[in-house]
Amino acid sequence: MADAANETRRVLIAADKFKGSLTAVQVAERVTAGLRRVVPDLRVEALPVADGGDGTVDAAVAAGFERREVRVAGPLGEEVTAAFALRDGTAVVEMAEASGLQRLPAGVFAPLTASTYGSGELLRAALDAGARTIVFGVGGSATTDGGAGMLAALGARFLTEEGEPVSPGGGGLAGLARADLSGLDPRLSSVELVLASDVDNPLTGPKGAPAVYGPQKGASPEDVATLDAALAHFAKVLEAAAGPRAARQAASAGAGAAGGIGYGALLLGARFRPGIEVMLDVLGFAPALERASLVITGEGSLDEQTLHGKAPAGVAAAARAAGKAVVAVCGRLALPEEALRGAGIGRAYPLTSLEPDVAKCIADAGPILERVAVRIAEDHLS
Repeated sequence: MADAANETRRVLIAADKFKGSLTAVQVAERVTAGLRRVVPDLRVEALPVADGGDGTVDAAVAAGFERREVRVAGPLGEEVTAAFALRDGTAVVEMAEASGLQRLPAGVFAPLTASTYGSGELLRAALDAGARTIVFGVGGSATTDGGAGMLAALGARFLTEEGEPVSPGGGGLAGLARADLSGLDPRLSSVELVLASDVDNPLTGPKGAPAVYGPQKGASPEDVATLDAALAHFAKVLEAAAGPRAARQAASAGAGAAGGIGYGALLLGARFRPGIEVMLDVLGFAPALERASLVITGEGSLDEQTLHGKAPAGVAAAARAAGKAVVAVCGRLALPEEALRGAGIGRAYPLTSLEPDVAKCIADAGPILERVAVRIAEDHLS
């Protein structure tokens, strides 16, 4: 029988997905099961989190948002079913649902031609559903078109010298002669649009979208150069159409997010915020944190990237500010203890501490994570 101290304890599980193995919801389920093997009547609250990339809509739905599905264009123009989440006038739209790498056939990349048109259709669907605030989570994109496809779906026109629409994708922007933003959906001016991302790159240059993220989308060095020049040209033409702000926004933090769709969102008047901060607000993290005595966060790999705006770092920072103890679960740990402590994480529990074979950790992540959670309960709750 649990003692009185355990009866008053409440654990908050606020972890991201283990990419390729477990969704954030499944992570919470497995950790809960492991904890309750040791403390059967433990009070556990699960709040799956995301940082704006893939899994963001699922996290919102797990927190009580309504899932809405709509048919939109995928990155290659084929029709796909994509989802957004809605609650009380706030929509959570995830660009990867329409324009993400997971929408491409296995082994297929289209760095020059993949389009964000479907992401614009998702935003339009959120407007149709009555959203007054739209959290636009960007990441995991198959695209490098500067958001041109998204803007076109919302009413903008991008034309060649002959007056024809430019071809889809970032490569097609090299032929852009004129941009007309007069047809943009007028409802955009009356909604609060929040650009939620974990990257702060500008649109172009050595730290821009093509140079930094293009290779992940199959871009060769030649493709990267083509895309960088095309996006710079895109921003120049937009400067003629929208004024000096278009040039400023191309250099702004977040403009290079998700192949430059951040730039398109900034042109629409979006406010850039770190994705995990936005999502913690939207998901109701603060009151859940107040109720907790121990916070368990995590993601598939705790590494240097984690420290730069990923979900576990955001959770740990908020928990530390509230004076709460934090531990983390992960598939793989690539951070030293001092870096973990600096991020507000007291201790990390990788799957590899129980199963050194990484392939087995990926294949059997759920059962191994339960065993890891048993260890957490023994160390912190018994």
